[in-house]
Amino acid sequence: MKKILLAVVVLASMQLHSQKVLQLEDCRQMALTHNKSLKMAQESVKAAKQLRQAAFTQFFPNFSANGAYTWNQKNLSLLSENALLPVGTKMANGSFGYTPGAGQVQEIQLQSGNYVPTDSKGIPFDPTKSPEKLVWKNYSLLPKSAMEFDIRNIFVGSIGFVQPIFMGGKIRELYRIAKYGENLALAQQESKVTELLIEVDEAYWQVVSLENKVKLAKDYCNLVAKVDSNVNVLIEEGVATKSEALKVKVKHNEAEITVTKAEDGLNLSRMALNQLCGIALDDVYTLADQDLAEETVTQLIPLEQALKNRPEIKQLTLLENIAKSNEKIMSSRFMPNIVLTGNYLISNPNSFDGYKNEFGGMFTVGVVANVPLFHFGDKFHTLNAAKSQHRIATMQLEETKEKMQLQIKQCSYKLSESLKKKISTQHNIEQAEENLRYATDGFEEGVITSTDLLGAQTAWLSAKSENIDANIDSKLCNLYLAKSLGTLKAPELSSQPAIKK
Repeated sequence: MKKILLAVVVLASMQLHSQKVLQLEDCRQMALTHNKSLKMAQESVKAAKQLRQAAFTQFFPNFSANGAYTWNQKNLSLLSENALLPVGTKMANGSFGYTPGAGQVQEIQLQSGNYVPTDSKGIPFDPTKSPEKLVWKNYSLLPKSAMEFDIRNIFVGSIGFVQPIFMGGKIRELYRIAKYGENLALAQQESKVTELLIEVDEAYWQVVSLENKVKLAKDYCNLVAKVDSNVNVLIEEGVATKSEALKVKVKHNEAEITVTKAEDGLNLSRMALNQLCGIALDDVYTLADQDLAEETVTQLIPLEQALKNRPEIKQLTLLENIAKSNEKIMSSRFMPNIVLTGNYLISNPNSFDGYKNEFGGMFTVGVVANVPLFHFGDKFHTLNAAKSQHRIATMQLEETKEKMQLQIKQCSYKLSESLKKKISTQHNIEQAEENLRYATDGFEEGVITSTDLLGAQTAWLSAKSENIDANIDSKLCNLYLAKSLGTLKAPELSSQPAIKK
């Protein structure tokens, strides 16, 4: 029998020593590694970085290549039939004209030293004014096929670039907006980290509080059980009545129910903390701070520095900068846009040297300018809207700064109040313990009833419970003050959180 008891004791001891011990920093680290919202925020930062890099490329030329093929049912012909061209004479001034015997059918007469043709009635006429009266006897043939172009298969291609020269500042401001967007994503990630740390710390201290309250409830239950045992002895001696025994048993039952409720609350709180940290829900561990050791009070820092530390202020400042850049973009719409273009064009068929069914190409370089002239007030309205959005962002930033100043004052006052309450509850414990000691001694000596002893035990329980609440409250007030000052930072992540065994 002794060997069996020894084995049970050894196994219990091994289980106790193998139980996990978690520090607050361990819980924070595991939560930061496990949390899905934080991982999404990290992906948002990566996306914003890529968008910023994409915006930077707009400063450089944009190269592109294009190609097209078209099949046409018919060829292109400039003549509907063969053409006959009259044969004339090139005059001294380079124009097309006539001289006697140059192929005209008409007779030529000499008038005033000049040869002039005559019409069918023998009347001289000026061929420059009435060329339709000329009748030629010699013609040259212009066949229809000579003016026909093969366009059944057309190949067109080009490769070129567009380099912005002056866009009114659009590209510069778009790049700034993308840069602000990246910093905004980082600030939002910082806010997610802060919110997660707050959630983890609250769950951690909730578990610590309930662990202490479970222990307290068990101690109280043992005290009442001891009174119950003593009363039963007194009943046997004829000193106490059954009425007193019933009152004590009711208190004992209430104490056991309190223990059960505290244990259930502890299990649920531990599961909530496990879920945040990515631990199995049924995993059991011991928290390093369950004895509620003394803590370091958060020190106040200059208000300006605290506001700079807050990710909310960073976000609103970046939103104000984005609104300002958007206003500048709206202003740039009134300015001309100038770009440099260059291309190499190739086609088949080509007409650079006659008309041939072969590839031929050429280079082109140019400058394109677009100047806005009239827009029915559209650009004025959008500019005024952007100005209003800029003013809204500025006022929102100022209002948030004022509210945060008030929040810092409130958190500092609450921390001071919680520390005072903590000291007060500690004094209450000392008085309740002394009162309980007197009541216990008096009950054992028979000068105090069991009802008075139970009252002293209840007062002791209440003082202990209030002290636990005051300790947890001071921890949380420290936490909230650190958040309001912007000094609540994430621990450096390692490959594996340090879990002691």
